[in-house]
Amino acid sequence: MRLGRYDTSKIKVRSGGGRGRVRAGKAGGIGCGTLVIAIIAALVFGVDPTQTIGVLQDIQGPAPQVNQQQGAATEDQLCSSGPYADEACRAMQSLNETWEPILLNSRIRFEQPELVLYPPGPVATQGCGNTSSAAGPFYCPADYGIYIETGFFDQLAQMAGTNGDFARLYVMAHEYGHHIQNLTGISGQVRSLQQQNPREANRLLVRLELQADCYAGVWAGQNKALIERGDLEEGLRAASAVGDDTIQRRAGQRINPEGFTHGTSDQRMEALRRGLNSSDAGACDVYFNAG
Repeated sequence: MRLGRYDTSKIKVRSGGGRGRVRAGKAGGIGCGTLVIAIIAALVFGVDPTQTIGVLQDIQGPAPQVNQQQGAATEDQLCSSGPYADEACRAMQSLNETWEPILLNSRIRFEQPELVLYPPGPVATQGCGNTSSAAGPFYCPADYGIYIETGFFDQLAQMAGTNGDFARLYVMAHEYGHHIQNLTGISGQVRSLQQQNPREANRLLVRLELQADCYAGVWAGQNKALIERGDLEEGLRAASAVGDDTIQRRAGQRINPEGFTHGTSDQRMEALRRGLNSSDAGACDVYFNAG
């Protein structure tokens, strides 16, 4: 995908790994900005699923403000620290430029998420607790942070069987989709529904994840002029590789729909196609409708 050069004045980027200090916040319930690879963390990398859920402890109220430590890398230095970092920054700018007018046209206040690039190992979020880079990319609704350990993309290439950029961009756009759900209030609706009916919690979570996949497709559909030959196939292979049924099968387990968190491979591919073919966020209301 032919993304333009990033401009750090138009994106928010910071380093993870514990830098910075939270100035505000109080603990709340489980957040909805779930990991795109949450079940992979449990089945493939051996991460305790309860720890994965703990990563998403939401903090109610405004996003906490962070004081960066002296000597921290600048946004330009972070974005130029490697090819994946450069790509993530370019994707973030494109996502901002695509989604801001969509939300404003719907009279929804837009606020940029923050791209948090961190090295392999433990990472302390600014609002959702601590986790390991083995858990994969994730969105923290409390601090509007999209957390990316760029080395993860090498693992994704092995799982999806492709080293194409669109597979990585799909992951970025999916996490950004959770930010859209946060801004529109959909995440809050889902939390409320899960609390009211715990037996439906997993089914609601799957629908939330599929909508994030659909939103990823909307971003791609809005930028079709930038899509290159093979991009769609790369994205679909990535979506298939992270389907719950495929992951369970790869781990030698029987297919257990009760344990699904993100949807089957077919469901994830269908959601991505839905957004891409329509280029319309309204097409994703089939999963949840804000308001």
